[in-house]
Amino acid sequence: MTPLGQSLIRRIKADGPMTLAEYMAECLMHPQHGYYSTRDPFGEAGDFITAPEISQMFGEMLGLALAQAWIDQGRPDAFVLAELGPGRGTLMADILRATKGVAGFAKAASVHLVETSPHLRARQVQTIGAPLTHHDSIDLLPSGPLYLVANEFFDALPIRQFQRIDTNWHERQIGLQGGALAFGLTAPVSLPELEARHDAADGDLVELCAPALAITAEIGARIANHGGAALIVDYGNWRSLGDTFQALKDHGFDDPLAHPGQADLTAHVDFHALAGAASPAATTPMTPQGVFLERLGITQRAQVLAQSLTGEALKAHILAHRRLTHPEEMGNLFKVMAVFPPDKAAPFGFET
Repeated sequence: MTPLGQSLIRRIKADGPMTLAEYMAECLMHPQHGYYSTRDPFGEAGDFITAPEISQMFGEMLGLALAQAWIDQGRPDAFVLAELGPGRGTLMADILRATKGVAGFAKAASVHLVETSPHLRARQVQTIGAPLTHHDSIDLLPSGPLYLVANEFFDALPIRQFQRIDTNWHERQIGLQGGALAFGLTAPVSLPELEARHDAADGDLVELCAPALAITAEIGARIANHGGAALIVDYGNWRSLGDTFQALKDHGFDDPLAHPGQADLTAHVDFHALAGAASPAATTPMTPQGVFLERLGITQRAQVLAQSLTGEALKAHILAHRRLTHPEEMGNLFKVMAVFPPDKAAPFGFET
């Protein structure tokens, strides 16, 4: 058992079982042993590869979509360009590079990153190489028009799980069995969000993510009041139904209870819940990533880049385009949703 796992076992022995949200928060952000607090998990040497690390085209497309939204909203002369959970900073670096040619955009933008990991903050400064400000939470962003990206951010926020048994709901929790971490269920609980889930049958499991709703509400309020646009990219579905809690380690799936603090923990995003939380701002329909990127012109961009490539570099480029867009790869697994002012047009790339 990992050092964090041993600590959690001692905590459960003293205080009793913990919620899944408490377990995720400890595993991911514990100051000494948390997954994101102690390492760079991205890339071939890490545990997973995100879209910006696959190809520069991903960040270029998102950056140009934000720039077009900025143009469509009258080119405000000062705005916040923000990213939630920026990883190594690759996505923001690509956004800034792609939008250099958009007259006035770079001059009006001030770059702000919401990141709590000291290790990743240092890496972001190195990667981006432009003036930026870090914040611990989204509510600390300065006021004004907000143009924001969140790629694979919401899936890492702590969730709670509830299982319907007969007519009652029980919360899934983590306790001990034979001295080891194990899942269990609480006595019946009552929550308004669960009472409304008439689509859930006996035995079904529903996941709730309060932090995601609070963050999306902040995004929605800022954009509704001051203008801007947000692009949320993540894997998930329109409504949560079923157990999607998972661990990733060494580019493969892992037992979520096996290596606390040494594996990434995620869950699918409930886009229906995010859309509701964003009000009074407007939201677009949930759109497959592949469809969204194709509408933005990623294939045309791929063809331009391919002209200067040969051999293995060309093969890698073609595979990267496929990985980002093909329905059997990231194209359908990942979804995109935009948040925008209710009196403005939706960002380019979406059908409303």
